[in-house]
Amino acid sequence: MDKKHKSKSKSGVTRRDFIKGASLAGMAAAFGLPVEISFADEDVQKTRVVLIRNENVLDADGNVNAEIINRMLDEAVTALFKTENHRDAWEKIVLPDDVVGIKSNEWGPLPTPAELEQAIKSRVTEMGVPEDKIAVDDRGVLRNDVFKNSTALINVRPMRTHHWAGVGGLLKNYITFTPRPDDYHDNSCADLATLWKKPVIKGKTRLNILVLLTPLFHGVGAHHFDRKHIWAYNGLLVGTDPVAVDATGLRIIEARREQYFGEYRPMKPPAHHIAYADIRHGLGVSDPNKIELVKLGWLEGALI
Repeated sequence: MDKKHKSKSKSGVTRRDFIKGASLAGMAAAFGLPVEISFADEDVQKTRVVLIRNENVLDADGNVNAEIINRMLDEAVTALFKTENHRDAWEKIVLPDDVVGIKSNEWGPLPTPAELEQAIKSRVTEMGVPEDKIAVDDRGVLRNDVFKNSTALINVRPMRTHHWAGVGGLLKNYITFTPRPDDYHDNSCADLATLWKKPVIKGKTRLNILVLLTPLFHGVGAHHFDRKHIWAYNGLLVGTDPVAVDATGLRIIEARREQYFGEYRPMKPPAHHIAYADIRHGLGVSDPNKIELVKLGWLEGALI
């Protein structure tokens, strides 16, 4: 092999391997995990995550423009599934005979926008799913007949810092599928991914949408919310892998924290449930080297 293209140390590790290992080590440190570097196959198929942003989706008062959020959703799913148009993409997400639960989030200071809930419901209806087979719910999912009999779930919620889990994202959004959420709080909610093995959830999630319109990047206490710790990011992160979407969202949150505080400040508690969902439970991909990030729309201030 030509040495000028690829030189190895005595240990057999190339410079490219070293850089890649350093990246993985940094990710492990960010998640508060032991550093165990392994050099994965560079040709492994990546999971796709789409980031779409629009500088006009929010007005001066923070209200959501329904037409723009609908268009953002359409463009995102089209890019995610590599289809010619949004209708072809939605045909890959739901079928006319599906029973569809749209798992939202109603946390008072930062709920899933009603405009986005309606955009999702409209597209599901257009695919031929009857209205009585569609429900939008959060804390009532265990009592909701649509969710109890669902064949498909769409997971949508805003991202924010969280007192128990470091961040509340797509993995955390399914906590209301258990009557005993406290059972999942140990070690900063490290094993949240086990929720996804429950029969009411397992294998049903067709689409994950992490709302980053005005993410909360800092908080102290169980119910902390301060408007100075949100910002108009004006984005959505969309994917089929909730771990990959949450991991990407966490990188954006961490970048904003460093920008705001002028220094790196680790999450307290660490949001290591995202990495554990990958390395311990095999639910999805948390390594950014294995995530294909597609960026659409407004790129200024993307932080990633």
